[in-house]
Amino acid sequence: MYRLTSTTLTLILLAGLVPVAAESLWPADAPKSLYADKKALKVGDLVTVIIVESSTSSSSASTNAKKESGLEAGPGVGPLLEKIPAFSYKGGDEIKASGSTTRSSKLVARMTAKVVKVDANGNLEIEGVKSVQTNRENEEIKLTGTVRPQDIAPDNTVLSTSIAGARITHTGSGPVSTRQREGIISRIFRILF
Repeated sequence: MYRLTSTTLTLILLAGLVPVAAESLWPADAPKSLYADKKALKVGDLVTVIIVESSTSSSSASTNAKKESGLEAGPGVGPLLEKIPAFSYKGGDEIKASGSTTRSSKLVARMTAKVVKVDANGNLEIEGVKSVQTNRENEEIKLTGTVRPQDIAPDNTVLSTSIAGARITHTGSGPVSTRQREGIISRIFRILF
């Protein structure tokens, strides 16, 4: 009876007499490092966007215009024209106006977007939609833009301020939004006057 020792088995394997097949415990599409964080890198991956947007704008204008004009005429030459008395006219107008406007907005939200394209230089094009309905009030946030992979944090989040070409729309509809709209009579008066 022949006994197979570990040395004999090693020699057989090295000689290629027995084909050996092995599978890796690490999948081929896995990140390059065991210690790397799971971040969005390819089409179909998801990334969480933290929207922190605020804007303030103000403008003011002032106008001050004044115009004066005058005319003087006296009698003409000749016996008949000498009888016409001298007259003069002075007039003018003045316009003063001023106005100012201030606008402020703030949007804070958290949503998940999907990678729809990877550029040649590795940047990720993302888009996402978030819809919330509460008490017949509908709220929708849409987002598109381009993110650099290095701007994505280890927890797979990215700030909206780091999104290039960001287009963020926030719309709402429902009973509260309807009450905020100007009435038809008010609109007619605003157009006429």
